[in-house]
Amino acid sequence: MSQTRPRVALFVTCLVDLYRPTVGFAAIKLLEAAGCEVVVPDRQTCCGQPAYNSGDRATATELARAIVDDFLPYDYTVAPSGSCAGMISHHFPALFADDPHYRGKAEALAAKTHELVSFLADVRGMQGVAAQYDGVVTYHDSCSGLRELKVKAQPRRLLGSVAGLALREMGDSELCCGFGGTFCVKYPEISTRMVEDKTKDITATGADTLLAGDLGCLLNMAGKLAREGSPVQVRHVAEVLAGVTEEVAPIGMAPR
Repeated sequence: MSQTRPRVALFVTCLVDLYRPTVGFAAIKLLEAAGCEVVVPDRQTCCGQPAYNSGDRATATELARAIVDDFLPYDYTVAPSGSCAGMISHHFPALFADDPHYRGKAEALAAKTHELVSFLADVRGMQGVAAQYDGVVTYHDSCSGLRELKVKAQPRRLLGSVAGLALREMGDSELCCGFGGTFCVKYPEISTRMVEDKTKDITATGADTLLAGDLGCLLNMAGKLAREGSPVQVRHVAEVLAGVTEEVAPIGMAPR
């Protein structure tokens, strides 16, 4: 590994690519500020989590094999998503448990794969950012990032360095929003009730902005808040940390 300027492969994620490219550009800006050389492998696809969670191990393994081949050569793999980073770092090795050729490769990739904010704080030692955001925010702890990757204090620590920003915790920031990837499709009634509970907690804070580190959760909560007529803005935490909020409207709101 390079000791001065590590080469980081950015795993963009499907949702960022399709719905919120600004998050990818924000991630690149933050990684470069942390002294990294950023590469975006152009053959990357889905991490395979939807197939994996649905029991389609064959498709998940096929997707994982391509990702291992494309991302293993770099010093680190970083994703602006706890769920995708968790899939690569926690579940890829199990997919290749009986494959002597890919098992070691998957384990090696898993060991150097990180969620974006935890990578900045824990691996690169970033103490603060040069950004400003005038508003009161509340933060949702996404399930995979929190429970698989232990992402909790890192985003709050970096948000504490953003000029003008005040963080106001909701009643239960660790409560699932009900998205859960394919869960919201399989169990829509349960999912709807869960996001209703979540938006009540968000509204109760009086915050004007909701932040999180997983776009799936953000899309789910933004949609529910919009249907409720809430004025709360919804953004990925990377957009605030990178200081790019003037470049794109909040999630689910009309372009400026």
